[in-house]
Order: sequence, then C-alpha cells, then structure tokens
Amino acid sequence: MTIPSVHTPTRPAAAAALLALRPVVPSAESAPADEGSVGHFLHATLRPVLKLQNDLLLAVVADFVLDHHMPLATASPTDQQRQLAELLSRNTKLRYTVVGMVSGMFTADEYAFYRAHRSELNRRLLELAQRRVLEQTAAVVALAAT
Repeated sequence: MTIPSVHTPTRPAAAAALLALRPVVPSAESAPADEGSVGHFLHATLRPVLKLQNDLLLAVVADFVLDHHMPLATASPTDQQRQLAELLSRNTKLRYTVVGMVSGMFTADEYAFYRAHRSELNRRLLELAQRRVLEQTAAVVALAAT
C-alpha cells in the first residue's frame, strides 16, 4: 500500500464533485474578470462556496455569539448588526474558522491559487462573509436563541 503524497495533482473526480456541489451565483459585473485574476476567483469560487456554506456560516457565528454570551436577543436590530460586525472583524478565532470553512471547499488548483494570493483573498472572503451574516442578522439571532 502506498500513501499518496501531499503534493499530488488534483484528482479530477474529487475536483468535479466539489465543483458540482456549488450553486450558480449570478455575477453583478458586466464583463467577467480575467480568468486567473483575484476578481475572477472571487466570483467563480468564493461567492459560490459562501452561498453553499451559508447555513453553516450562520450556525458558526451563532455558536460564537453563544460562547461570548452576547446579548443579541435583547438588543435593537442596529445594535445586533453592530455587535455581529465587531465580532466578525475582531475575533481572530472566528475569522480563521470562517476562512478554514471556505477554503476546505476548494479544489487543489483553487487552493494553490488561494495560497499565492492569500492575504487579498482572505480580506475579500471575510468581507463577503460579514456582508452575508449582516444581511441575515435575524437568522443568527434566532439560531443563537435555540
């Protein structure tokens, strides 16, 4: 029995299975960014993966709300959004959890691109995740209440 190397090329079946899970996300831009650019990766990979992982993202944030005993249920909607934005921007453990949750859904080729542009893609990934959570504040509050 041989143990595969960590640096084996992408297995086509595994990559195809990951890609097949992703929902189609319509792009707001008029002309798609050049393939191989950070903008293209944002629209072709990050947005679909975040949409696929939406329910898990909300549950993870709700768990952090509970772990930090945040009084979201009693706060006004404006304060709820402010507290969630602060949590997502300042809590390093949550930020790394979100990055890991998303990057774990990359194909090997996508991960190689991600590694080459990690800081820019992490910034964009976390902005997208925060926007997604803040748009669904009521759902996070409900999950944290159960």
